[in-house]
Amino acid sequence: MIDLDGVTCRYGGSRGKDDVDDASGVVAVDDVSLRIDHGEFLVVAGPNGSGKTTLVRTFNGLVEPDAGTVSVNGTPADADLVAARSAVGMVFQEPRDQLVASTVGADVAFGPENLGCTHEEIDRRVADALAAVNMTRREDARIGTLSGGERERVAIAGALAMEPDHLVLDEPFTGLDEPARLSVLDRLRALHAAGTSVIVVTHDLRDVLDLADRVIGLADGRVAVVGPPSEALAELSNLGVRLPAGHDP
Repeated sequence: MIDLDGVTCRYGGSRGKDDVDDASGVVAVDDVSLRIDHGEFLVVAGPNGSGKTTLVRTFNGLVEPDAGTVSVNGTPADADLVAARSAVGMVFQEPRDQLVASTVGADVAFGPENLGCTHEEIDRRVADALAAVNMTRREDARIGTLSGGERERVAIAGALAMEPDHLVLDEPFTGLDEPARLSVLDRLRALHAAGTSVIVVTHDLRDVLDLADRVIGLADGRVAVVGPPSEALAELSNLGVRLPAGHDP
């Protein structure tokens, strides 16, 4: 479970006496409270600049809020970053930003290695993660030779190898061709069916609206819409996000 209480994030502010924030700067996330349950498929929607990426990066401590608290499975994220980042896997919008090794196997193994897992456990996690994204027996493939869709799947596998309770994907379909997009969607359906929470950040709901249990719509860093897709559609249309054909309110 991920719990946010009054989370606010600013960029460009300054710290004053006793390291107290002076409340200057641009507010990217503004007083957001949110609970994400185990096994939920959540879509975080909104136009570019609405605060989506900043918000989800607070989930595992990649961004520290200026105000408010974030807890993962009952523990404050900033109190145990290793636990938070093990429980909340993150796939960035551009996979190259998180691919750190020259081969597929080495990249997927990177996270478990840093957790101090045994060789046997690392091998198991790598095999399971690659199977989950339909890349079994691709351990020796060079990252530089992969297509955009394959790099996206390796990034997902790297997050899965941490065996997270929650998987966060930031604009996972950007730049993917049709076969790659369908492959990633299939993986997300399977992961959700297996009990992993899936959190998709997007400005384009065409691929994921029908998969979502709940939609959070952001505008100017604040929660403007929250609810199941059927109830959120009318308000989502006012946020500048792209809705699927036939889903106009």
